[in-house]
Amino acid sequence: MAQTRVVGLKSPEQAGTRPVPSDLPYEATVHDALKGVLLDNYHDINSQTVTELSREPSALEFMRFVARNQPFVVRNNRALTRIPCFSEPLRTWNAAYLSKKMNNQPVTVAMTPKGNADAVVQLPSGGSIFCKPHEILEPFDSALHFIRTQETSPSSTGATRYIQSQNDNLRSEYTDLLTDIPPSIPWASTALDTAPDAVNFWLGNSHSTSVLHKDHYENIFVQLRGAKEFTLLPPVESPCVHERSVLSATYQPRDASLKPSHLTKDDLLLGIDHPEQYVPLPTWDPDRPGDNTTAYSQYARPLRVTVEEGDMLYLPALWYHKVKQRAGDEGMCCSVNYWYDMDFTGPFQCANKFVQDVAVLGVREKA
Repeated sequence: MAQTRVVGLKSPEQAGTRPVPSDLPYEATVHDALKGVLLDNYHDINSQTVTELSREPSALEFMRFVARNQPFVVRNNRALTRIPCFSEPLRTWNAAYLSKKMNNQPVTVAMTPKGNADAVVQLPSGGSIFCKPHEILEPFDSALHFIRTQETSPSSTGATRYIQSQNDNLRSEYTDLLTDIPPSIPWASTALDTAPDAVNFWLGNSHSTSVLHKDHYENIFVQLRGAKEFTLLPPVESPCVHERSVLSATYQPRDASLKPSHLTKDDLLLGIDHPEQYVPLPTWDPDRPGDNTTAYSQYARPLRVTVEEGDMLYLPALWYHKVKQRAGDEGMCCSVNYWYDMDFTGPFQCANKFVQDVAVLGVREKA
């Protein structure tokens, strides 16, 4: 067999393979890779503000944001023409109109002492609890009245109410409102080649907040009354948010004979769920950055965006988000959102899970 002749080869060692070039030194650790390669590179390449659009995107334009896993907000500026399919609820959805449309039907209402539904609460004795709300069926007018009254009466001792069932409630409990809004977002349904998994109606006041969490959905969110303040972190910042499995509990009345209308903040107590359940959740709070930290929390760069009346936010799948509310003129904050299931094929989901698992190794390494 003839030998391959190579001109200029000084020795066999010269032709030996070598490691692929890397910015990391040979002695680098998992921590170095997570900080230098993942977080620093991501922050250097990507914008630290949420993209603002002056109109709704086309299906092609939207798909580009989905492919980049990048949020955007369509600013309405109260013109009511930037998002035409929502001009009717933006014009008509005041308290009197919602009351008339709903005809005092019973609806599911979440109740908590401080507006902390689906929240992680630190216990004085140590440890944490994931708190789920007490849920009641209540006439819509009663829930609406209490939400508005509590907003204008800071001294109110009543438990905080929030309509937030997240179970496709616009196509079940709130079908009377569906005539005012589109059943889907056309350009999103075209781009994603599917109808929304769920269309949700949200109604509350400034007492309610949502703690940092993520969803496996492409989320199109429209603000109709009041405003919501979003704090956003991309999936690559999962090493920063200190995800832990947290014991689950549900608020319940201390006395089962108490009527929902009489429940005060002190009447709701946490009861551990049975069977026992642990829920994976971020325990780091971007508004309290010094608490519950990991070795990477200091490198997080939260994005903050306020969604005003008539604005539309695209929140990509697996983005961490914390939400605060501001009530509008009538003492209520009202919005709808469309959840499109994320695509689990391709590399995105696997890569995200890999980052999470490597982050666990990095935290162990720095412990």
